[in-house]
Amino acid sequence: MKNESCDERVVIFIDGSNLYHIVKKLVPEKKSNDFDFEKFVKYLIKDRKLVRVYYYNCPMDRRNGEEGYIKQQKFFDKIQKLPNFTFVLCRMQKNKSTNMYEAKEDDIHLAVDMVKLAYNDAYDSTILVSSDGDFVPAIQAVKEKGKNVENIGFENKFSYHLQQMCDKFVKLRKEVDEQFFN
Repeated sequence: MKNESCDERVVIFIDGSNLYHIVKKLVPEKKSNDFDFEKFVKYLIKDRKLVRVYYYNCPMDRRNGEEGYIKQQKFFDKIQKLPNFTFVLCRMQKNKSTNMYEAKEDDIHLAVDMVKLAYNDAYDSTILVSSDGDFVPAIQAVKEKGKNVENIGFENKFSYHLQQMCDKFVKLRKEVDEQFFN
């Protein structure tokens, strides 16, 4: 594992839907739009150099609730204005068997970007904010390139496989998460 220093370049990848649902269950008394991503990022990188934060999410189906859709759009606007943030909007697709909409392409976009940027030497370390074990193959590819991989999980949900694969695993607890709300 590389030493944390001011010269260490860090890229953060956030699985937006995963983060939203986990934090909503962990801290239900807080409003998700009050989550302070700048505080969260500073907490994650400490004294290292932030290269960029990539945030992946999908839009809600407007037909399933205008109010929720509008709230989400305001949240997306807020994310897009943050310094050093790249917002990646993916798509929703209707599952014909369940008649429900599902996020599509968000995990694959995140995994491809993580691997591509590792191979382009854009970072020394990456922080994956997700509890989705499907990212293990991407993490293996990033580590093969000699990059350090950290995973941020949560006390109410984390992936054992991600925890085992990453160089560092941090399990955030409710009392830590509460500090990231305005």
